[in-house]
Amino acid sequence: MTVTIYHNPECGTSRNTLAMIRQSGVTPDVIDYRTNPPSRERLQQLISDAGLSVRQAIREKGTPFAELGLDDPSLSEDALLDAMLAHPILINRPFVETPRGVRLCRPSELVLDILENPDIGPFTKEDGEVIIDAKGQRLV
Repeated sequence: MTVTIYHNPECGTSRNTLAMIRQSGVTPDVIDYRTNPPSRERLQQLISDAGLSVRQAIREKGTPFAELGLDDPSLSEDALLDAMLAHPILINRPFVETPRGVRLCRPSELVLDILENPDIGPFTKEDGEVIIDAKGQRLV
């Protein structure tokens, strides 16, 4: 099974998602989208397959979103895509693609919905939030 994660190793949500993928028994293709961003076509496909609009897939926090005036509701999706490609940090993360679908995994536990083996055993996020308890029950 091929699993790809568009990852930012500095992001806790992205690290938690990657850890869940690995705990499921999969060694994913890990793409640091900041240094190796997807093509325009690939980015559009990921966003579409995740059921999102481009505006829903753009990251505001910790990015040049405001400085670039991207909060202007009159901006087209093409203009937003142009900005995301020029400044990959604007691509929200992590996008994960598996044979079962594509998700923007915010929160990170959304990845469980598209893993072939979502029964990963106990899992606690870096911040201490328990996602799956010792009995294997998903808490969120």
